[in-house]
Amino acid sequence: MPRILITTDYLRPGDEVDTHLRSLGHTTVHAPLVGRRDPEELVAALDGVDAALVANEPLTADVLARAPRLRVVVRTGVGHDSIDIAAAGRHGITVSNLPGVNANAVAEYTLGLLLSAARRLVQSATAVAAGHWPRQDGRELRGATLGLLGYGASARAVVPLARAFGMRVLCTTGVPEDLRTDPAVTFVALDELLRSCDYLSVHTALTDRTRGLLDAAAFRRMKPTAILVNTARGGVVDEADLAAAVRAGEIAGAALDVVCDEPLPADSPLRGVDGIVVHSHLAGQTAEARAATGREGAAELVAALAGRPRHAVNAHLLPGAGRSA
Repeated sequence: MPRILITTDYLRPGDEVDTHLRSLGHTTVHAPLVGRRDPEELVAALDGVDAALVANEPLTADVLARAPRLRVVVRTGVGHDSIDIAAAGRHGITVSNLPGVNANAVAEYTLGLLLSAARRLVQSATAVAAGHWPRQDGRELRGATLGLLGYGASARAVVPLARAFGMRVLCTTGVPEDLRTDPAVTFVALDELLRSCDYLSVHTALTDRTRGLLDAAAFRRMKPTAILVNTARGGVVDEADLAAAVRAGEIAGAALDVVCDEPLPADSPLRGVDGIVVHSHLAGQTAEARAATGREGAAELVAALAGRPRHAVNAHLLPGAGRSA
């Protein structure tokens, strides 16, 4: 029976997912990812493994080439930029993600970051802990314009929450026009989004097109009072340019749940910048979302092993793709 590697840190031996997979006759091996992992350690963990439930493991072309038994990878989340899906396709490895599985958690967290940034809650609590008693005013969300960069499941879940706070919602997306059906959202080009928003919330995948999309030129087009919120992927933002923009007053600040290199390096340009608050990639991490992710991830893994994946992101790259029966 297949041997399954589980690296997602909140999936544990003996839990619901582990019990379910073992009940189907699979052998499970847990090697939780916490922080960074040396590629050689990952290669060793994949030795003799047929399928893997993974977090943000860097499954590079080299790592995949050295995992000859691997047939299925399921990412316990939405983003899959840490996996070389083209290399996986060449090796006949199906790669799946779990679209929308944590959308509600991400949407609520996004509103939390908006509120925290608007009222400078982190800065206030930090100052009180240091013996001060800050009394600076904050800003209200009501009447402000929220710009959404991307229109996936999490962005769509943000819309009714933002509207409940009385915000106007703009969005820039590559989603086809026939899917842009929410009357509460005004769809605009990127330049208008940047110029118009009071808060810019990132919900787009990291691709060659979006890497570094929010750079010095983008920040110069934004309002000096604007705040950036990122719960998607750190690489969408040029971190050095962001730090410089906040220091120069080109934008007011940023609340980041994701960064390019996690955990945040000691020499990151984001450190020590008043107005930039970095959190530890927690947007999708609720008890409810984790439970759903575990169940959906296990179901997708079993389906993929049976040759019936529901959410394969590289089906078009697998050997035989596009051939007629």
